[in-house]
Amino acid sequence: MTNVLFVVSECAPLVKTGGLADVAGALPAALAQYDVNVRVLLPGYRTVMAQVQKSKPVATYNNLFGDSADVIACQVAGVDFLILDAPHLYDRDGSIYGDATGVDWLDNPERFAALCKAGAGIAAGDLPDWQPDIVHGHDWHAGLTPEYLRSAGLETPFVFTIHNIAFHGNAPAKKLADLSLDADRFTSDHFEFWGQISALKAGLMGATKINTVSQTYANELMTPEFGLGMDGILQARQSDMSGIVNGIDLDAWNPQTDPNIAKFKSPAGKSKNKTALQKTFGLGKADGPLCVLVSRLTEQKGIDLLLDALPALLDNGGQLALLGSGDPALEVALLKAAAKHQNLSVKIGYDEKLSHQMMAGGDAILVPSRFEPCGLTQLYGLRYGTVPLVALTGGLADTVINASPAAMVRKVATGIQFFPINAHAFANAFNRLLTLYSDKDVWRSIQRNAMKQPVGWEAAAQTYKDLYESVL
Repeated sequence: MTNVLFVVSECAPLVKTGGLADVAGALPAALAQYDVNVRVLLPGYRTVMAQVQKSKPVATYNNLFGDSADVIACQVAGVDFLILDAPHLYDRDGSIYGDATGVDWLDNPERFAALCKAGAGIAAGDLPDWQPDIVHGHDWHAGLTPEYLRSAGLETPFVFTIHNIAFHGNAPAKKLADLSLDADRFTSDHFEFWGQISALKAGLMGATKINTVSQTYANELMTPEFGLGMDGILQARQSDMSGIVNGIDLDAWNPQTDPNIAKFKSPAGKSKNKTALQKTFGLGKADGPLCVLVSRLTEQKGIDLLLDALPALLDNGGQLALLGSGDPALEVALLKAAAKHQNLSVKIGYDEKLSHQMMAGGDAILVPSRFEPCGLTQLYGLRYGTVPLVALTGGLADTVINASPAAMVRKVATGIQFFPINAHAFANAFNRLLTLYSDKDVWRSIQRNAMKQPVGWEAAAQTYKDLYESVL
């Protein structure tokens, strides 16, 4: 049995803002099949503490960046959690990363340094009955962990997964003492980044092994365009770098058992869900495909490209049902477009049940991201026979088989990819979608191929097991 401690800022089902939480919540169960015991160290945000019954602490810290803190052990939905209960850091209104207006908390460096510090303490043996063989950190929030492992004199292997390199977790140099960091290591060889403390760089430099969530994204990160200042570091550490595509929870996302939908086994069974979805979004019948999009509304997700490319879909009989929130300007632009076009309907916000209904009822799922480390919505789409139309980048490139002439001849296509990632290519992809959809036999073939794709965690879990063995 290999014991692994996840250090992570969010984890389903307790708290979720994005795909990171889904990965952190689903991977432990998959790893258990390979004799890997995972415990997840998670901040005790107000929303988390409201869901867990407080029990006797398994560890206590008298002064963790400003006040005392406890570690509470519990199990939720089969996941073994270690909750860092530190009210002075986590018990507040707003989101887990910022206030109600979306501004990051000023003490985020301390909030997530505390998580890393506790992770190092657990690695040192602070729990009475469990100690990890490996610490596995996720994104910048866990990046300072190897610094605290080092300062504690520990050689516990540290695996670092990059889910999204766009966020660096930078803090001003004046916080070195506040964060209990060794000032002698504030250099370009360790965690100094353009005069600031970079939690992400600390993780990259201190990790035993680094991985990200698709092989294409791992390759992209070696370039200035995608590496966002970290490409040189990753090039230097290329021999320690790998890409492991995420999976999805096959029980939570199963069209044959999903309680949120009219259940189905084959593409033909989607019709009831499509009718229900059109009613939910106030859309009528249409000759073209019903596309769906569930996303943060940002330029990174290509929403501005969508606005420019939409006429190619909507003016030729296609429809779009969209669910998401994000950039206020994009929200307004989408709502204005929906007011002008009867084949476009937009709901601002997020609704888990509705997202399942959209996967079940849609003909195609749109993921036009400018960059996408892995992506999960295209995997949900494959599982439900909702054909992905995606940009050719990151995990989208690794998980969707483009309906090229060769793939169509071999009858292996599962979706549509477009490149370059601009509005013109996106509009051309809509034209391809409309052509494929017009031939019902061809379309059914692509849907069946999609539903046959392996999108669970089995392959990834085996690869993570191999990765862990390589550092022990």
